[in-house]
Amino acid sequence: MIKSLSVSSESSLPSPEDDLDSVCTDELLGSQSRRWLADLLTGDLPAENEDVKRVGRDGLFVDYHFPLGELELQAGVKWKRPVELCASPQFIVNGATRLDVRQGKLNDCWLLSAIASLSVHRSLLKKVMPLEQSFQEGYSGCFTFKFWQYGQWEEVKVDDLLPTQDNSLIYLSSPERHEFWSSLLEKAYAKVKGGYRALDMGFPHEAMVDMTGGVTETFSASRLTRDPPAFLSQLLAKGALINCANCQGPLEQKNELGIMFRHAYSLTAVERVQTAHGTVDLVRLLNPWGNTEWEGPWNDMQGPEWKSVSVEEQNRLQRVSREDGEFWMLVSDFQQNFETLEVCHLTEPIDERGSSVPWCNIMHHGNWVPYISAGGSAKESSFWQNPQFYFTLSEVDSSTASTQTTCSFVLALMQKHQRRRGVDLKIALHIFPAHPKNTYLSPEDLSAQRPVLYSPSYSRRREVVLRGTLPPGRYIIIPSTHEANQQGAFLLRVLTEKGNAATPSHRPRQEISSATEPSYLHQVALPSLKDIELLFMKHCNKKRVCKPLHLYRLLTEAIQGGVLAGSEKYLNLEHCKSLVVLTDIQGNANLEWSEFKSLWDKIRRWTDIFLVFDKNKTNRLEYLEVAPALKAAGIQVDDLIMQLVGLRYTEPDMTISYPGFLFLLMKLETMIHKFQGYDMVGIGNISISYRQWLHMTMYN
Repeated sequence: MIKSLSVSSESSLPSPEDDLDSVCTDELLGSQSRRWLADLLTGDLPAENEDVKRVGRDGLFVDYHFPLGELELQAGVKWKRPVELCASPQFIVNGATRLDVRQGKLNDCWLLSAIASLSVHRSLLKKVMPLEQSFQEGYSGCFTFKFWQYGQWEEVKVDDLLPTQDNSLIYLSSPERHEFWSSLLEKAYAKVKGGYRALDMGFPHEAMVDMTGGVTETFSASRLTRDPPAFLSQLLAKGALINCANCQGPLEQKNELGIMFRHAYSLTAVERVQTAHGTVDLVRLLNPWGNTEWEGPWNDMQGPEWKSVSVEEQNRLQRVSREDGEFWMLVSDFQQNFETLEVCHLTEPIDERGSSVPWCNIMHHGNWVPYISAGGSAKESSFWQNPQFYFTLSEVDSSTASTQTTCSFVLALMQKHQRRRGVDLKIALHIFPAHPKNTYLSPEDLSAQRPVLYSPSYSRRREVVLRGTLPPGRYIIIPSTHEANQQGAFLLRVLTEKGNAATPSHRPRQEISSATEPSYLHQVALPSLKDIELLFMKHCNKKRVCKPLHLYRLLTEAIQGGVLAGSEKYLNLEHCKSLVVLTDIQGNANLEWSEFKSLWDKIRRWTDIFLVFDKNKTNRLEYLEVAPALKAAGIQVDDLIMQLVGLRYTEPDMTISYPGFLFLLMKLETMIHKFQGYDMVGIGNISISYRQWLHMTMYN
């Protein structure tokens, strides 16, 4: 539902006689960001699609399109480069370690704990950021990072302008004042998520997945296996990243023994320690704050227990007696003081030698399309309409601990773009025995049997994980939302032993009732993904990017060949300009192939909806059909918005053409997500600056 929009300026609007310096004073912005803002307001923007040439007036790279929030525009905050903060900045000093992470003025300990865990494995860290980057040789003010986003690694470039106050970083920093890798990594991740403000509160497992491509599970610390030290050691030995938290008390207030409530810690080691009185099992944890440590037995500063441990043993543990955020504690105390563990299982080799990983990873992308493939929960009669995946288990577990022949697996269902879009779907997984002859379950099949395994409840988490073992056989996986006809995109990952497989199941045409539309109507209206890639290569420029004119020619040819033929006459260049600028993530008004694929995925889903609600098959939506079609796309509008739609987006006869429908949905979805990006608290009102308002309305 669209929330009310209350826009306020951070300062009064400038009068015509005001000059730039009076609007953007030294107290508000540093020298680099004044140049940035001057370039933006005067229109002196860099050439399109040339990231490395987007430079400020000092010749250094400037990321003009990094999303700013009110936190960074407060009085006294200045954006400065490391070269302005110290005489000899370094990307990394003496190696990137877990101790290089200290939290700033954001509630993003969830991210920092993931970064600390990541730094334990050099090969994982290298995948996220090239370690050879430098402030000396080849320095241009540009730094590059990579994050795993829904099945693929995406490159992200940022400048090294960082928000400061009193010449100190206000967000993540390193205890070593000359070191900046962790600060720049935080900024790059903020760009992916929509700005620093989007990092305020979150879950460690989100960041761990985005930085490893792994699959996360959540455990109760108090209910671990009979041998918790062995269980934790086994996870760490396989390269799993572990974070933990106590969620019982007030936000980031500590209990009587120094453990912060609702604050993410990293678990980085489990050791059996030899003392003068025997052996004890200890775990090593890290508080991203860099201070506020455990004050119970075995604490760093005053724990008398360490006197019973030899110097050699303490050196083996790399123990440091100072308040640096890292500490050891008994496993039993750990279970009493921490509530949850978030474990990230890796799905790619952990080192350069390509050592084996526990699982074979199969990925499938899918969509819940209202009234087509969004059947809702297992209690709904339309449950069978949800996407189905055929799942075969043949390779049994190698372990001989059990007398039963079983196959282990992990299923992970992730809803896409959940943090950026403000999506709040409840999702779950069900597994059924497959039909003896078919790879798809009909409504009758599902009504006659129960699932053999399913999620205990529907969850709002970005990713739900279902771990299990089943006898060898053929099964059907059904991902679903709690409510029917909710729109969303998802990634299903199936982790199994090698030799097992999972493939999409296609709904037989004869099993579709006469009252139900075919499952994927866009298949008869639009080219396939393979064909559209050929069209993209045909119409894009030599740099393999698609500008609005290229998109106009591409869509015209794509529409002409299907059941929507004739609709191309309603397509115009203005539609294509909007589709491009509302999709591109770099702010260059053009689309690379990966960005175009994201747009094409939306076009396919919206085409399904358009064809369902085009009841009289005129390739236009009647005015009264528009609101239900928007609702099917996940957008609820009131009468006032519908009046504006009628005035702005309809043809003279008050119908909406197919291209107009795509344009309308793109505009609504983008502006809603922009609003939600600023309204992180969810109060229904936002405050944005004059410059932000102009940028949002003029470009979007």
